[in-house]
Amino acid sequence: MAEKENQNRWWILISIGLFAFMSNLDASIVNIAMPLMAKQLTVPMNQIEWVVSIYLIIVSALLLFFGKLGDLYGKIKIFRFGTIVFLLGSFLSGLQVNFSFLLVGRIIQGIGAAMTLSNTYGITTSTFDLKERGRAMGFIGTFVALGAVAGPGLGGLILAKLSWGYIFWVNLPIGIIAVLLGVAVLPKATPAASGKIDWAGFGSFALLIVSFFLAVFIGQEVGYFKPVPLGLYAVAIVMLWLFIRSEKRAPEPLMPLSLFKIKPFTYGVGAAVLIFLSNFFTVVIIPFYLEDARRLTASQAGLLLVIFPVVMVFAGPIGGFMADRFSQAKVATIGLLIVAIGQAGYIFMTLTSPMWVYVAVTIVMAIGSGLFQSPNSDIVMSVVPRDQLGSAGSLNALARNIGMISGTALSTSALFLAMSARAGFRVTTYLPSQPQTFIFGMHVAFLISLIIIILAFALSLLQGRTVKAGQMQ
Repeated sequence: MAEKENQNRWWILISIGLFAFMSNLDASIVNIAMPLMAKQLTVPMNQIEWVVSIYLIIVSALLLFFGKLGDLYGKIKIFRFGTIVFLLGSFLSGLQVNFSFLLVGRIIQGIGAAMTLSNTYGITTSTFDLKERGRAMGFIGTFVALGAVAGPGLGGLILAKLSWGYIFWVNLPIGIIAVLLGVAVLPKATPAASGKIDWAGFGSFALLIVSFFLAVFIGQEVGYFKPVPLGLYAVAIVMLWLFIRSEKRAPEPLMPLSLFKIKPFTYGVGAAVLIFLSNFFTVVIIPFYLEDARRLTASQAGLLLVIFPVVMVFAGPIGGFMADRFSQAKVATIGLLIVAIGQAGYIFMTLTSPMWVYVAVTIVMAIGSGLFQSPNSDIVMSVVPRDQLGSAGSLNALARNIGMISGTALSTSALFLAMSARAGFRVTTYLPSQPQTFIFGMHVAFLISLIIIILAFALSLLQGRTVKAGQMQ
């Protein structure tokens, strides 16, 4: 069986990589369709945003739980169940029944995505030996990051010809192919370890994630210092205390806090949170810039937005290839430096900037992101004990999702707060009569995003020093 698994290892990678792509794609593909969805479902824009938020909240709340289940009952078994649940949620979400039905479909999608994403890195790490792991992580990192940033571009292309339900149904043919491929190549699932589930840790962590991000998104609508957001923040603080207390006392914790004593792991997870947080500034704001400020159609914007994922298709494997031959930490750090250079370009874009400037900046950012993802993931997954690969993989996936959901909240908050300061009144949407107000808000938001990338760069430098000091296993 081990020999067969070794022969099929690259097909295994493709099978799990396709679901990594789709799970992250569905975090961003809705953004470009929200105005159309709001109109057809007759709900205001501030409510349609829950189609994005509820998915990210569910995924983030459940990742650690399903990672632990992967450790206990087999990562491949949990992954297989997740693929079916995710496809069911995709089918329901695309039926276009009503707003409530759509949210139910997105919740089911989120459950399936959490089951697959929490075990993707663990399956990859256990399938490939050390000398090929960099390239394998490169492909997975490409699938992951590609899905996270490809959403607006692919969504724009779909909406040019089809109804918004197809942004969910596009998962079905890809997912069915991935499932059939998995049936053929994935090894038989066997329990990886004995133990029990930390229910207290799971409950407190899930409530922490749900209450905190509900407070953030409700605060955007009604004000951050209103009773409901403040109450939810209080719940989040209590849940954080209970979660840490529970994890310190639990014999088999949901989140092994000992993993954070491994400095390359901690720095790598921190950098992953920050880079995905920063990337989502681009995912959220650039569609506004292209469609509203520059008055491009959804299909024209989609063609421009798809540049980033196309470039990453090539940059990600190159990053993995370089990680196998050079210092992984150096490749990751160079990638972040390139991202920072590209990100700075967005700060200088205006209403009259030539489109080649946007294209050039996007290509530079895509190259840097591709170089960073795989070496960083390889380091993070290589320094943990083998029996904790599921927990480490779910933490790695959690870092990405916390980055995406935080980026969604922080980018819109920064954009609209800056626009409000410039306009002299509260702004919660694009102002057609004041395009310069949007440009001002965009510049402020991308300045904040640049600072976030610089912080990620600093963490990557610290990771490199600890790796050089011999802390990697």
